Amino acid sequence: MGGEEGGYEAPPTCALLDVLLKNRHDTGAVNQVWPGLYLSNARVAKDKALLQDLGVTHIVNAAHGTGRVDTGPGYYGDTGVVYLGVEADDRKDFDISVFFTETAEFIHSALSQKGVVLVHCARGISRSAALVVSFLMLRRDLSLMEALQTVRAHRHIFPNAGFLQQLRALDTALHH
Repeated sequence: MGGEEGGYEAPPTCALLDVLLKNRHDTGAVNQVWPGLYLSNARVAKDKALLQDLGVTHIVNAAHGTGRVDTGPGYYGDTGVVYLGVEADDRKDFDISVFFTETAEFIHSALSQKGVVLVHCARGISRSAALVVSFLMLRRDLSLMEALQTVRAHRHIFPNAGFLQQLRALDTALHH
């Protein structure tokens, strides 16, 4: 898969969409997509009893902020959960890539300490999925296609078109 000068080129969007759209089925509200790493929707993120049952120690809210999924560290104050809020909009023109490194480091640090991480947004398919995929690329050395396939094997995800382009740019930069 070489570019004009023999360099790496991220898979075309149509190939990514093929992975995301094939064999779609309901995967439920919460799914473990990597050891110790869960993807979910906002309802699960607000269910403290379920979080405790899952053993969640860290949460990334990819829809943090007023008018979004407004939980915050105070919401989890009585649980001991470590919280990272990412104020991201699920719009194709939103630059979520500015959060890739910070989120990947947060997840990596938590997993290194034997923590259990829940990453969520409103529906658990676009913003949170883009952040989990970027983590797998940045900290687990997976290509974009490998990361999408890994997550997709456990959960239906569908990052918006802008997020897919940003993940393609990350993939190209990591393999350049």
